[in-house]
Amino acid sequence: MSLVGSRPRPGGPARGRPRSEAVERAILEGVMKLLEDGVPLAELSIERVARTAGVGKATIYRRWSGKEELFVDVVRAAEPPDPELPGTSLRDDLVVLLESLRRRGLATRSSALLHNVYAQMKSSPKIWAAYHTAVIEPRRVLTMEVLRRAQRNGELRPDVDLELANDMFVGPMLVRAVMRPDADLPEHLPEHIVDTVLQGLRPVSPAAT
Repeated sequence: MSLVGSRPRPGGPARGRPRSEAVERAILEGVMKLLEDGVPLAELSIERVARTAGVGKATIYRRWSGKEELFVDVVRAAEPPDPELPGTSLRDDLVVLLESLRRRGLATRSSALLHNVYAQMKSSPKIWAAYHTAVIEPRRVLTMEVLRRAQRNGELRPDVDLELANDMFVGPMLVRAVMRPDADLPEHLPEHIVDTVLQGLRPVSPAAT
């Protein structure tokens, strides 16, 4: 899997001298090459990555504090990018968020390497914790912000439990994408999930008298 054209994710490390996208790309692709060659994550050292990428270890440490942080950026570069939300309505934002989940599910299914990397990450508590902190939790926070805004502007009933609502929107897509790899991920699934859940969470209009 090539990472050519990938860009460093916002919020990444910014220590030391100014970052060079070409150098970072070479390092990320060096890690991916080692993974494609069958080297397990547990056996990937910074020294080995530096040798493969043709850079010094200090060059890597100026950009990443350790291999856990580096591996998180490798996976993020291989995944479809996080979406820009339209901000026009709760429905529109949720559809975009779920479409991003659907695309990541399709990417994992189509890439044996990415699927294998996820499995290895989950078997390494330190790497999985780093990925959860840097990637999964910010995505959850973003969805919660969308739901809070919708509750404030009246798109959701004031009594709705937003943590539960988050699970109700995201859960069906995660089940299809992660827990049921044989399940279909059709193009209009995000809209179907969002519209089905919103039907029960929107404020009820007073009955006409």
